[in-house]
Amino acid sequence: MNLVFMGTPEFAVMDLEHLMEVGHRILAVFCQPDKPRGRCLEPCSPPVKACAVCQSIPVYQPKRLGPNSQQVLRDLVPDLIVVSAYGRLLPPEVLAIPRLGCINVHASLLPKYRGAAPIQWAVVNGETRTGVTLMQMDEGLDTGGMLVSTEVEILPTDTASTLHDRLAHAGAHLLVDSLPLIEARQLVPTPQNAAEATYAPMLKREDGRICWTDSGESIANRLRGFYPWPGSFTTFRDRVLKVFPLASFVPMSCEEVPGTIVGWDDRGMVVACGDGTVVIPEVQQEGRQRLAAQQFVRGARLERGEVLGR
Repeated sequence: MNLVFMGTPEFAVMDLEHLMEVGHRILAVFCQPDKPRGRCLEPCSPPVKACAVCQSIPVYQPKRLGPNSQQVLRDLVPDLIVVSAYGRLLPPEVLAIPRLGCINVHASLLPKYRGAAPIQWAVVNGETRTGVTLMQMDEGLDTGGMLVSTEVEILPTDTASTLHDRLAHAGAHLLVDSLPLIEARQLVPTPQNAAEATYAPMLKREDGRICWTDSGESIANRLRGFYPWPGSFTTFRDRVLKVFPLASFVPMSCEEVPGTIVGWDDRGMVVACGDGTVVIPEVQQEGRQRLAAQQFVRGARLERGEVLGR
């Protein structure tokens, strides 16, 4: 088929690569504009653009899909527009252009976790399964009819990063396997049950701040779900302290104020929380290198009873 691909981050790269591998013609790629990165704020191309440029595919990076972009799409005459983590809603004028419409590769089992960060929030909320859904797009935010889905287990050791990679792989295979059925109009969109819908909002830096009054399970899940970004952090002696997964938790009676460092052992630093203690394996103090908690304890000359997060 003649396709236009719309996607921006690393998650979408595998979809684009698989489409090319099985012989679909990619007429053009649309992605978000370059963003400044690093200390020098040099413009940095999104991963999908880098992939497309390597394959000599025309790339468009409009801030919005306005009249000029719409005319470009009409001139391309795509059979189908494939969208994967593009980062923008498609206006009705765009949805109407391809003869087969627009489909979206979404990293959740819709209608759960509509929105920008379905992978992260599934881990944060302690889900044991998630997946990828192919959806016939409409004007809403991930509200279109579901075409097909595949399920992926969330392991107790998963972070958002490891789960991201497995979902990207599963989604790419689901996409290329489903396109012949979509072309033959053999997949009928199933309406979503709006009553079962949940939302996965875009992440903010502050989402990573640890609330030590939470349960140990909740804290451990947030460490996994917010790794690598926005990362989890607290404060120690008035400086930011990054905290890394995989933390373990021990439900127990603990009379210490949540956030209190109650000890340390071979597993890491033991911190009081809302329903017991959390064992933190690795930390990184602001301006310093990442360390095993045992090394941090020795270097900081830590004392039992100090409180994190003050």
